[in-house]
Amino acid sequence: MTDAVAVTSRRREATRQKLLDAAAQVFAEVGLDAASVEAICDRAGFTRGAFYSNFETKDELFLELAGRVARERVAAVRGRVGELEKLGSFEHAPADAFAIIQQVLDVSADDRLGVLLMSEIRIHALRNPDLARAYLAQDDEMRRSVAQIIEDIGRANVLRFRLPAEEAARVMLTVWEGASVRAVMAGLDYEEMCRRTNEELARVAQLLIEPPAR
Repeated sequence: MTDAVAVTSRRREATRQKLLDAAAQVFAEVGLDAASVEAICDRAGFTRGAFYSNFETKDELFLELAGRVARERVAAVRGRVGELEKLGSFEHAPADAFAIIQQVLDVSADDRLGVLLMSEIRIHALRNPDLARAYLAQDDEMRRSVAQIIEDIGRANVLRFRLPAEEAARVMLTVWEGASVRAVMAGLDYEEMCRRTNEELARVAQLLIEPPAR
């Protein structure tokens, strides 16, 4: 790759990220339907031409934004697992699965914007077959990422799950999303939202995790 091509590629990626950041801000203020391309471009400081050179439609932009939220969610959990392993927190895994899952999920709950975004994307996907296919593919990727974390924890002999990793991941993601949506509906602040969501996940995890051998 030449220097000129590399610079162009970096500029294009920077433009995409600014558009995504602007879209998140506009969406938080007015919602997905009312977040026009013009409003997003104005917030990002770009023209409509810049938008359409990066995204074919507003749905494509918001699906990518939802993907970013999902990746950040997975990265937070994976990072927390790595931190706890380095600290030796898993060397003497407690018999109470609730405690260890609470440690793993300590930084993982969604914020209000993420929950709203994912919820509206789902609603739009129910009406739009093309968006539905893209959403389901993204959802599969998310589930595989969580399943990989579960497999990594299992290989470290920290916890043993009753279900295959992908099935356990599917159950935990369903509970995670439901708990997050209820927390937003209840108007909880971020800290309380994290606490409630993680507690519900930890309770379900107790059903999925084999009890320690006696």
